[in-house]
Amino acid sequence: MHLRLTEVNGDIATLALKQGLVDRIATRSETNAYLKQILPNSDNNLDMVSMSAYLNHAKLESLKKANQNKPEIAVVVASGTILDGNQPDGTVGGDSLAEVFSAIKEDDQVKAVVLRVDSPGGSAFASDVIRDAIAAVRKKDIPVIVSMGSYAASGGYWIATESDQIVAQSTTITGSIGVFGVIPTFEDSLAALGVYSDGVGTTNIAGMMQIDRPMTDETKVILQSGVEHVYSRFLTLVANARKSTPEAVHEIAQGRVWTGEKALQLGLVDQLGDLQDAIASAASLAGISDYTVNYRHKPLSFAEQLMMQISGNVKAGISALGLNSWLPASLQHHLTAAMQPLQLLNRLNDPNHIYVYCENCPL
Repeated sequence: MHLRLTEVNGDIATLALKQGLVDRIATRSETNAYLKQILPNSDNNLDMVSMSAYLNHAKLESLKKANQNKPEIAVVVASGTILDGNQPDGTVGGDSLAEVFSAIKEDDQVKAVVLRVDSPGGSAFASDVIRDAIAAVRKKDIPVIVSMGSYAASGGYWIATESDQIVAQSTTITGSIGVFGVIPTFEDSLAALGVYSDGVGTTNIAGMMQIDRPMTDETKVILQSGVEHVYSRFLTLVANARKSTPEAVHEIAQGRVWTGEKALQLGLVDQLGDLQDAIASAASLAGISDYTVNYRHKPLSFAEQLMMQISGNVKAGISALGLNSWLPASLQHHLTAAMQPLQLLNRLNDPNHIYVYCENCPL
């Protein structure tokens, strides 16, 4: 090698040409001119792909071909507060997650599902939308295993009831089988500002959702009845899932939270383990040994992708300008603490104002 390189005066390109490793030697501009000659409709513009991007694409395609006929275990992540409707990543949308399960139901390659729950709960309505979507998957004889993360409480446990097996970590916070209803009113705060409201309605509940006036007694009865009904349904769901009775579940429910280890003793979970243990259990229930793991999520719309990009740029701009250093750290801390209750209210969007949400779980 070194003798041949000496013969060409150290010109590696010439040596490669002589050895037949390349076809010709050209500069970048000569290469571009050559490509424009042989590529149709290239005009003056060439869409260039870097070597690393090409190799990554080639590896991905070969990986897809290798796994093309393998059975699949779909992993679905439910992380964040459970909200009604379609929601972005960071929260769990009832309709968003239901769409993911609907797609899984129609995919013949999926043989089992692992639902990773890391949620303090939220909207009772959205939780049941998700539970119903999971039930439709199970009706197709596709086992669903729930893997609990840091916490899977209240609404997080509601959706876990529709599963073949629940795997929790020993430190998981779970349970919180309880229900509450919330309709915030601000009549006292408005009165302090000299703002009052009045009006005439056809019934005593005509203005029951007005935040500028107190709740009527009739409204309180309606809301309380709804809460008690949903709590009774929650107990029944847990009892049916855990082969118990609503009365027995009530003894360990009432909104109390448990660690994963204690939940195992109480019969609320089936075993202790992490996500990999849950995947192994899913494979065992599905009767498969050679499989691929595919994380499923709702595809981002163009608008969501655009907003994520804008949001990232804005945050970077604020940091670059040092705007977050205008306020003392102590004041920033107090402002954050003061805003937390309002942030919670913003997350409460259940159409019936009834929630299965763990108040003792970390935000």
